[in-house]
Amino acid sequence: MRRVFLGKTGLKVSRTGFGALPIQRVSIQTASKILNFAYDSGINFFDTARGYSDSEKKIGFAFKNKRHNIIIATKMSGKTKKEILDLLCISLKQLKTDYVDILQLHNPETLPDPSDENSSYAGLKEAQKKGMVRFIGITTHKLQDAKKSIKSCMFDTLQYPLSLLSSDKELRIIDLCQKYNIGLIAMKPLCGGLLTDINLAFSFLWQFENVIPIWGIQRIKEIKQIVELSENPPEISADLKKRIRQERKELGSSFCRGCGYCLPCPAEIPISMAARMKFLLRRSPYKNFLTPQWQENMLKIRNCTNCGSCKSKCPYNLDTPIILKDMLDDYIEFARNKGIIINRREK
Repeated sequence: MRRVFLGKTGLKVSRTGFGALPIQRVSIQTASKILNFAYDSGINFFDTARGYSDSEKKIGFAFKNKRHNIIIATKMSGKTKKEILDLLCISLKQLKTDYVDILQLHNPETLPDPSDENSSYAGLKEAQKKGMVRFIGITTHKLQDAKKSIKSCMFDTLQYPLSLLSSDKELRIIDLCQKYNIGLIAMKPLCGGLLTDINLAFSFLWQFENVIPIWGIQRIKEIKQIVELSENPPEISADLKKRIRQERKELGSSFCRGCGYCLPCPAEIPISMAARMKFLLRRSPYKNFLTPQWQENMLKIRNCTNCGSCKSKCPYNLDTPIILKDMLDDYIEFARNKGIIINRREK
């Protein structure tokens, strides 16, 4: 598989990265088979996180004899120097290694102060100084924070959501990273499951040489599909451009990306799924979302008090309460058309 340099890190990574969040859902033996199949297929870049339950442990188990042949990126949400270093020690133990190639600060509320000796950034730099980390990065869903992090030159890599649904403003991040030689890792290339045409999603991102998408993988057949596309990347034809325009038109710009910044909800609404329900019903096996449990989850929208917490936290400035109410109306109508009557109780 073709490899490229990840910005100023000098790390030569496969243009297809392995997103290790989904392997939480399979056994350690199955995860090991999947990870090694990816490795044997030419993928050498694996992205995980301290918060992905046992994902790090499974990577450590699978690659205990291949550590120097792979590139591991992990991330954590510590807010202080001590928290970062303590979490890193746990990650290293789980990964069965004495260093990680890239340690990323995971979705901080604001960029850390580089002059604060006790900040999370100080923890990243201390870990790098001690040889526990080779390079440091940041992940964010906030466009302004992404721009600031690039221009600050504090980080070696940026992980940011990019897909064919990204706006022109978001796509300018690509050139900005190129200008500052920042390694650009694209999370959510399928937009959290809203994009179901892997060929279309893949071909769009493949045209950007400095973008390394990490595909969430939990099945060997998914690796085969990604590898086939990597070896025979489809060109952006007139037909593909037309289909991209259709996807953008259908989803629009005011859709939930499922980042989870809005959680937890005081009314216990599973916002990151509920706010996308209209699309999930039509782009996924809909029966999975019409179960009694999901009916109960969606009816929790009736308990929304319009406290504004979700709206204030959304990095995309969405009017989340309005979106949720629209999704509930659509959900009830969709279920009715499938012969399911939902008792829409008022508060």
